[in-house]
Amino acid sequence: MMRRILLGVTVLLAMVGVAQAQSRLDEVVARGVLRVGMTGDYRPFSQREPDGAYTGLDVDMANHLADALGVKLAIVPTTWAGLLDDLRTGQFDVGMGGISITLPRQKVAFFSVPVLRTGKAAIARCAETDRFQALTDIDRPGVKVIVNPGGTNERFDRANLKQAEIVVFPDNARIFDELVAGRANLMITDSVETRLQQKLHPELCAIHPDQPFDFGELGYLLPRDVPLQQFVDLWLHITQADGTLSRLLAAYLAP
Repeated sequence: MMRRILLGVTVLLAMVGVAQAQSRLDEVVARGVLRVGMTGDYRPFSQREPDGAYTGLDVDMANHLADALGVKLAIVPTTWAGLLDDLRTGQFDVGMGGISITLPRQKVAFFSVPVLRTGKAAIARCAETDRFQALTDIDRPGVKVIVNPGGTNERFDRANLKQAEIVVFPDNARIFDELVAGRANLMITDSVETRLQQKLHPELCAIHPDQPFDFGELGYLLPRDVPLQQFVDLWLHITQADGTLSRLLAAYLAP
């Protein structure tokens, strides 16, 4: 009996040792590179420029996280539709760039503590905003709502719009140009994005960004690795406490 108990303890300790050795946090440190997945099409969080470089708030945060880990940063291109598959297959270690925290995503992945509170809001040409003050105004025949595919914007539209026409546009970097050109009436996206895009496109106006249609939060997408999640959460806690995050938010989102 004692031999069986000792054997069981030995096996358990070996399993714990293997689990610790397989921590993604350990892998990142040993590799010397933090791979961050970004779509590169969502200002102000991540934007892939024509020369291939990435810019944005979460690019700065990713560099800060890599420094905290003592490793180099490598940005891995991903898509909204392929985000979870790319994480599951190990294409990147952390997903960043304005990712909404959702229950379906939480089923297969971890999230950091929330980085920013937001919610879905509409943006339209300024001359038309009076027409679209509520979802009931938007969900009418003849109204064209443009959306990028595969993310929470499309899921929100398909869940809430039954009469309006949903126009899927594949290039999220140019989607607001489509609004300006009049090829759609409005877009529903995170309220933080509507605030920024009305700055970048004076022809467009955010509609009630302080009173979004729903509650939402943005965070960083993580594999199911507790040590890595704990490190990211502690790092975020420090950046929030020392003012790093608030300074970046002000720099990218200030009026």
